[in-house]
Amino acid sequence: MADSFALTARAARRGLDKLGVVVAALFALGAASPFVAFRANRIAAGEAKSFFEALPPLAAALFALATFAAGAVSLLRTTARARLATAIAFAVVLAALIGMAADHLTAPSDRFARVAPATGFWLLAFASSILFADSVVRLKLGPLARILALALGAAALALTLWSGVWSGLSILKEYAGRSDVFWREAGAHVTLAVGSLAAATVVGLPLGVLIARRRGLRAPVLNTLNAIQTIPSIALFGMLIGPLGWISAHSPAAAALGVHGIGAAPAFVALFLYSLLPMAANTVVGLDQVPAEVVDAASGMGMTGRQRLFSVELPLALPVILTGVRIVLVQNIGLATIAALIGGGGFGVFVFIGLGQTAPDLILLGAVPTVLLAFAAAIILDATIELVTKARL
Repeated sequence: MADSFALTARAARRGLDKLGVVVAALFALGAASPFVAFRANRIAAGEAKSFFEALPPLAAALFALATFAAGAVSLLRTTARARLATAIAFAVVLAALIGMAADHLTAPSDRFARVAPATGFWLLAFASSILFADSVVRLKLGPLARILALALGAAALALTLWSGVWSGLSILKEYAGRSDVFWREAGAHVTLAVGSLAAATVVGLPLGVLIARRRGLRAPVLNTLNAIQTIPSIALFGMLIGPLGWISAHSPAAAALGVHGIGAAPAFVALFLYSLLPMAANTVVGLDQVPAEVVDAASGMGMTGRQRLFSVELPLALPVILTGVRIVLVQNIGLATIAALIGGGGFGVFVFIGLGQTAPDLILLGAVPTVLLAFAAAIILDATIELVTKARL
């Protein structure tokens, strides 16, 4: 952080960073807001505590210094490397101090008290993430470097969890009593999101090729798929209960495969239906963007229609098709949370149980992994799209 002060002093002569003004304001607002919420038990009303109340005096002073330095680096026109280093250093300090706050406020013998991050923590985490993302954009990191950064971040998170630094936080206390259920629902969540994407790819890709070739079908098909997208997820889940229940009752084979009116089947079908529009539409857009002269050249070489499609058109359309895959996967990771309402499992189980029990930490146990999964999927697929696009050139 000392280097950060030197950098900000030199940058002061160059003026303020426009985005940094917003980030610095978030740092200031986060420092002024409650840092943690203390509850006597998991469902009691929380008591907001500032970082001065939640931390030992020396740690509180370090927190104030780190927040001021991070805000100053954000505000001034410092180098991208300095901003990146500051974002990482502040995230490390924030992670360490939130765990320290839980240990400081909870007696070792107290198994009922809960300490959870409050508004100030989330604002500070948001500010540091914006600073990190901004610095990564300015450094123009390549796709492999971004994937490596994601892997390092995941490793750091795993190391933090393994070290026990956060074991006093309420979300991990909720996890400790539900670890087996957590991983079972994690598997269900991923299966729903990825499985529905795979099914939509198998159906949506050929469908996109068909309507790209037969323009008369394009408007009716895309309008129908667009109409499905407008149906609220809960309503679509409900609409599928009756037909799938009937199929299960009249087809022992379908029932043996797990097709029922409630459970994973209607959730899977709904996510599949939501996924068809992005897959089909992006396939059409990608094929339409293939230069006509390239197709003509392939025809001139004696290629058949099938050969042109698989050897020329689809490879050139692949980046746009992968963009559809990215949209679908991130969308389905979020929508799979709603599947818990009809017994489909997934992280939504914790969200809805937490809502029913007025237990915010249980809600976070379902919400935080969902956000992290969507974030990781977006980074990996964005990097993949960029690599494929570069390979085309």
